[in-house]
Amino acid sequence: MTHTTRRDFLQLTTLAAASSLMPTWSGLTRTMAQDAKSPNERPKVGCIGNGGMGTGDAGAIKNYGDIVALCDVDTNRSANLNEKMLGGKAEVFGDYRKLLDRKDIDCVTISTPDHWHTRIALAALRAGKDIYCQKPLTLTINEGKLLCKVVKETKRVMQVGTQQRSDDRFQKAVALAREGRIGKIQKVHIAIGGGDKGPTFKKTQPPAHLNWDMWLGQAPLVDYIEQRCHNNFRWWYEYSGGKMTDWGAHHVDIGQWGIRMEGSGPVSIEVLECTHPVPFEKGYPTIDDTYNTATAFKVKALFANGVEMFIRDNCNDLGFDNGVMFEGESGRFFVNRGKLTGAPVEDLEKNPLPEDVFKALRKGKNRDNHMANFIACVKDRGETQSDVFSHHRNLTTCHLSNIAMRLGRTLKWNPETEQILGDDEANAWQGREQRKGYEVA
Repeated sequence: MTHTTRRDFLQLTTLAAASSLMPTWSGLTRTMAQDAKSPNERPKVGCIGNGGMGTGDAGAIKNYGDIVALCDVDTNRSANLNEKMLGGKAEVFGDYRKLLDRKDIDCVTISTPDHWHTRIALAALRAGKDIYCQKPLTLTINEGKLLCKVVKETKRVMQVGTQQRSDDRFQKAVALAREGRIGKIQKVHIAIGGGDKGPTFKKTQPPAHLNWDMWLGQAPLVDYIEQRCHNNFRWWYEYSGGKMTDWGAHHVDIGQWGIRMEGSGPVSIEVLECTHPVPFEKGYPTIDDTYNTATAFKVKALFANGVEMFIRDNCNDLGFDNGVMFEGESGRFFVNRGKLTGAPVEDLEKNPLPEDVFKALRKGKNRDNHMANFIACVKDRGETQSDVFSHHRNLTTCHLSNIAMRLGRTLKWNPETEQILGDDEANAWQGREQRKGYEVA
């Protein structure tokens, strides 16, 4: 079955941004073309991480702000983006701290590999910058707790790049679930795809244009393998969490939103099936020259309201792949980036959802465009559509699933205290040992 990919979705989002309406700094509504004539009313932006997603985020935000600085540890990437998109006009840095030192920068995009998100975000918040940061926001649960704390302290605006929250199709699905259109929700089935399995990769010297030591950041110092970084970093637990924190960050978010658990979390995580490409010992991969995230899996997250959420590499037995199916007492329906289907959806023509239902789901202005929503919130200091606090809670479910899979056992979780119960070894995995000089604090 075909479905819209993350890259396709990002391109659609970027195109949509070009036709959106947005408020200016004064709060008046005008078109983007009018804004382009008023440079003093456009925020100055720094883009940190200039690869594939970074290029997409830069393309989206340049419709609303002026990009004055770029930063990447790979000089080829920043130079390429600067030349092709910005005409060479942006100042280029290899160290994000120097970009953040620029007092004229109002906001930043963070589009680096996952293990750098939190450290850079914390520095940006403390430097007084507003942030649009790609998902998954964190590498560990502890990073999420710390980010929530610092966002509250600094009162900066922060949008997470989970664009599905700004999509009418997903908002409608969440509304159907919350309004009881299929009765009490009993199960949520989530298909997010399986991880890659690689051969044994060759260790070589890093290219001259890449600062390998800084790319590694908080992660262990290891020999350079081309497949460890850039487009393949997600398949290494050292830097990411595989499909569980990639597509899981999108679809688990929708699932918990639909069952009204976006501010809480599961009470247990049970691993029903799991295949890793390498063996593990006490949560650590024992082989260092090939991908190590789970390639196939089925995890059950149980919530205090009795809902069972099944997070799987595929749901072929249920007739779908990559998406979310809500199952209730009186029916079920399915949503992904390509469609929203099921009897409750067909019933909407005769029995539409009240507009009031969407008020609790939609935050800020320009709610149908994720980047426009962020810029509007930068200007009016409102709450973003994808806030840090709910993202942390929903991503915690993904992190707990990965911990359970790495250790090979069921975890009990207290969503109030945010602690794993009765398992000190598993609880320690809420954080990671961090390399000196790159600590996240």
